[in-house]
Amino acid sequence: MLYLYCFFIFILIAIIFLVIRSLVLRKKHISVELFARALQNENSGQYEEAVVLYESALTEVEKIKFHSGLRAKIVEKLKLLHTIVDYQNSHRVR
Repeated sequence: MLYLYCFFIFILIAIIFLVIRSLVLRKKHISVELFARALQNENSGQYEEAVVLYESALTEVEKIKFHSGLRAKIVEKLKLLHTIVDYQNSHRVR
């Protein structure tokens, strides 16, 4: 009887662990998905939309704190895109 009780406790702990792990992995994929969509917008010349998506991806990466390499890439892309957007806006005014 005791073994059966321990077995059910073990199964319950394993299920809880798997649920928490899947939630963490899902959030990790959200940041990667946002990064990929922003990259597509950047490549198609939609820089303002790309900036918004990169900022959203950066927010998601900072929530999880697992993707330090992705965070660095996003920060560099944001710097570059802000420069491009500022350059385009300065030429539109003239």
